[in-house]
Amino acid sequence: MSDPAVAPGSPKSLPLILARELASNLATPMFLLDAEGILVYFNDAAARLLGKQFADLGEIPSGEFGDALQMTFPDGQPLPLNESPAGIAFFERRPAHKKLVATSYDGVRRQYEATAYPLFGTEGEMHGVISVFWQDLPGEP
Repeated sequence: MSDPAVAPGSPKSLPLILARELASNLATPMFLLDAEGILVYFNDAAARLLGKQFADLGEIPSGEFGDALQMTFPDGQPLPLNESPAGIAFFERRPAHKKLVATSYDGVRRQYEATAYPLFGTEGEMHGVISVFWQDLPGEP
């Protein structure tokens, strides 16, 4: 019997399984990348901001996901994927936080704050990246 917390084709990494379970039970928008850089999950809270359900998008390479979002710095300058919080967490293996602007799948541009950090196993092996983000509303401190 397959684990319902793991999508078909997803790696069976325990840290990713646990991160997905956490994300699926929170109202905080979150997405997960695996150790290969594949978007393996985002929760319903993230779907509301991204304009598409994970079930409709499925697992895709993080570069394709990032390109679709057309991310920029708040000043409008393009944000290279490797400089996004998830990119920094993935490539540099360290936590990162930034304000950014992205276009959701429904075509709406929104300003976000995002924090991402790598998921390491008990022996230091990289299992992926977890990213938490929220809409940065105008007028908020």
